Amino acid sequence: MSTRKDMDALLQGFVDAGLPGCGLKVVQRDKVVYEGYFGMADAEAGKPVTEDSIFRHASTSKLPLYTAAMMLYERGKFLLTDPLYEFLPEYRTSHKVVRNPNGSVDIVETDRPINIKDVLTMSCGLPYVNFPVETDDVTLRAMVKAMQPLWEKGHYTNREHVKAMANVPLAFEPGSRWLYGFASELTCALVEAVTGKSVDDAMQEMLFDPLEMNSTRSHFFGDTQERMVKLYTRDPEGNLKPFVFPLEKTFLPGPENEMGWARLFSTVGDFSNLMQMLANGGEYKGRRIMGRKTIDLMRTNTLNADQMKDFLDPYEEGYGYGFGVRTLIDPNFGNHNGSLGSFGWTGGYGTWVESDPAEGVSIVYMHNMMPNGERYYHPRVRTVAYGLIR
Repeated sequence: MSTRKDMDALLQGFVDAGLPGCGLKVVQRDKVVYEGYFGMADAEAGKPVTEDSIFRHASTSKLPLYTAAMMLYERGKFLLTDPLYEFLPEYRTSHKVVRNPNGSVDIVETDRPINIKDVLTMSCGLPYVNFPVETDDVTLRAMVKAMQPLWEKGHYTNREHVKAMANVPLAFEPGSRWLYGFASELTCALVEAVTGKSVDDAMQEMLFDPLEMNSTRSHFFGDTQERMVKLYTRDPEGNLKPFVFPLEKTFLPGPENEMGWARLFSTVGDFSNLMQMLANGGEYKGRRIMGRKTIDLMRTNTLNADQMKDFLDPYEEGYGYGFGVRTLIDPNFGNHNGSLGSFGWTGGYGTWVESDPAEGVSIVYMHNMMPNGERYYHPRVRTVAYGLIR
């Protein structure tokens, strides 16, 4: 059994060894098991990390996004088998890359259109490409070419982004493999098409307001910019130094700063409200936000044996993939002391979150550093956090 002192020592040790700062909140059935903040939000200014500190979220933004999508699913707004083109007409016809034994490549029409399940389970065949890259990959090269006019313009909406990708040949037949990437932009566009609102407004109405996530958004407002922790990297000597990432400008209000869907920022406490709602089977402070059985579906592994080969790496050991989230399917293989079906995701800046409905537990950990060191920090936080559960 771990104790609060064990977690304090772990997180302070991270900071002592060079992590700029971090925060963690562990909740079980609405009771705070642990909450702590360590290090600096701005080392140069001597500003510490506190419960009011705001962190960039990158891919942990997928938790509220896919939660909102599953809420729309349970409201009957679409079926998982519905073709994507019913909501995004430009995806009526898709083509895929076929690699021949002699090394040549053919581009042929897919056997069927992309459907909603393909999008929500990262099996639609489109990777990420946020910046120009030199590559021999046919799909990536086509994505770069399609994006070039938008990059040259310097700003673009998510809808423009989605339309630009519509004629790109998919890396494989929809639903046949797993590939992390552009499915989230398609999910954003789906939410907007179904609700008739921007994805930001839809998530605020469906999640951020009901869950009292008052410091969680895509664009700065009030004092949120001043409360954002500074992003750091390491120089060749291993010293921390501030790092400006090109996507930082997307947090600024105004269409001239848009580059697709702006990723979210949030506090540890805000995000804990979301993850605790999911751990509680869809309830928050006695109010029903979404259905328990929908959450069970969301955290069900969707990957077959071939798709698992695409998904597995040392960081994901023990997990499969559900609807926008990783989900624990083998605690022994994953060296994981939580429960089967625990689910969550990771953000590229260093955030990590997980809900364990079997125990009513939510764990929200945040730091902002690039590279994020996830393979070192996150398993240690996870192990000690689950050790706190009584």
